[in-house]
Amino acid sequence: MRVPSLQDLYLQKPVTIIVLIAAIAVLPWIGPDDFHTKGEPREASVAVSMLQTGDWVLPKVYADEFAYKPPMSHWLMALFSLPQGHVSEWSARLPSALAYIIMAGASLFFFGRRIRLQPAFIAALILITCFEVHRWGLAARVDMVSTMFIVLSLFALYRWEERSELKGLPPALPLLLGCAVLSKGPVGVVLPLLVLGVYLLALRRYSPGLILKALLYAGVSALFLPALWYVAAWKQGGSEFISMALAENFGRFLHIENPALSYELGHRNGLWYHPVMLMAGLLPWSLLSIFALFGMNYRKYIAALSSPKKLLRRMQIDKVRLFSLVAALCILVFYSIPSSKRSVYVMPAYPFVALFLADSLLRISFHRRQVTRIFAGVVGLIGIIAFGLVAAMTLGFDPASVAGPLLRGSALHDVGLLMQFLARPGCITILILLAGLMSIGVLIYQMCRRNNIKALYASVFLTFALNLLVDGVVMRSIRNGNSSRPFAEHIMREYPLNGRNAYVMNNPREYRNLYGLNFYMSNSFQNFETEQPEAGYFLIAERDAAKAIALYADRYRFVLLTSSPRISELGQPILLYEFRTTTLP
Repeated sequence: MRVPSLQDLYLQKPVTIIVLIAAIAVLPWIGPDDFHTKGEPREASVAVSMLQTGDWVLPKVYADEFAYKPPMSHWLMALFSLPQGHVSEWSARLPSALAYIIMAGASLFFFGRRIRLQPAFIAALILITCFEVHRWGLAARVDMVSTMFIVLSLFALYRWEERSELKGLPPALPLLLGCAVLSKGPVGVVLPLLVLGVYLLALRRYSPGLILKALLYAGVSALFLPALWYVAAWKQGGSEFISMALAENFGRFLHIENPALSYELGHRNGLWYHPVMLMAGLLPWSLLSIFALFGMNYRKYIAALSSPKKLLRRMQIDKVRLFSLVAALCILVFYSIPSSKRSVYVMPAYPFVALFLADSLLRISFHRRQVTRIFAGVVGLIGIIAFGLVAAMTLGFDPASVAGPLLRGSALHDVGLLMQFLARPGCITILILLAGLMSIGVLIYQMCRRNNIKALYASVFLTFALNLLVDGVVMRSIRNGNSSRPFAEHIMREYPLNGRNAYVMNNPREYRNLYGLNFYMSNSFQNFETEQPEAGYFLIAERDAAKAIALYADRYRFVLLTSSPRISELGQPILLYEFRTTTLP
């Protein structure tokens, strides 16, 4: 039996290869690292509360705060944690990692059946290796899961028109749209249907009445599943839940501040924000398109603009690219309306933008050979510097000895953590360095052969190796070195803290919440302001301590017991006090 070559596998099993590459990119790195920011433990604590209390509708987290976000990601975290009986970093990040893998494989499957395999395959590789999508595939957050369901819903809507011409309603469509709502809120159905409506209008094959009817059927059918949760959450949370849900879904979009909320909606940015962050999120691949802008012959494009017939001929694209163009533009425009903007909001646009970027990279490789070689050289130079520096640090080189004046505060601290990690490099670190060395060698070899397409694939290989270096070496040392876990274990071992006597301030407008410490203390914090206990233990960030203690100085005596080292989630120490009322002896 003949063993298939790499090229045969690429042609015969492209989805399998993409799924395998995506799995290697994230699955080995979601477990070993602690939480070191406030976002991941905040979401993971919801799953902790679900397992502790059995409340899967509106569980309480961080003192008396209830989980107001749609619970799909938290349900998945809790389900993946059931076999081991507790929520870990691995089980909390697994939903995002699987969503990342599924979205990459589904994107290749969707595009590969409708266009040539090569641009579809390169688009999937761009999706796997680009900065924004890759980083959210490793995070215990709700965004990657919601992105996956929105993208899969868009694919299903396209197939509905393609196969059935809007007749009937595929059973998978309401399920996917409903899951998108349970992951992101009403935008999970509004955004996909907006894309479908604009796409159908662009096709000019259906009457406005039929389009409206199709959108109505799809939208109403998608609401049955999430309505079950929203009704149950309303019965449990009452008007407070309704107020939070309206603020999160409509107040954030229209930027209507609600004074009743304990936090600010925030994330204000201008119209320029999403296009710029999209280009940054697609690094390093957007860099090649930027390089191609220099030295272009713009005369033919200006001539095309001066002739409507030429312009229409140039704008003729197939249906899947028209749908991708509509999807990308609708998502960007939709999220540019509110003043509240984050780069992760437009992540559903990435698979569709990646397709056009893949077309651009192939065109540049064939017609702008020098540009491809310059880009490959830049990627190769970055790889040589990154892998060379890490390899030198394993041999004892200290970057602070050379760049000490440039490294201050957190940067100097993180370099020290990396030096400690590399003092005894493990097998994984050595394998990653070898993979980097091999990828650099392959890229140099292909550049010497002047094969632009293979040089492009070699650049992908090196970018993948750089991601492994960041995830498997650099970020492992930084995450574990800045985790709240050691301080949580220390104070629980040295002091009699439990789920009834550990208190914090839960007012994000005034004080910083200690989400990481709360997770590593099993979601055990109580709200000091609302409960006003007679005695117990009080935890607070160093910069907030004076304000909080001064506020209660007439009623309580606070005694400082210990403090943590600098912790990254806050960028400052956390203080532990013992307190009691002034009426107690």
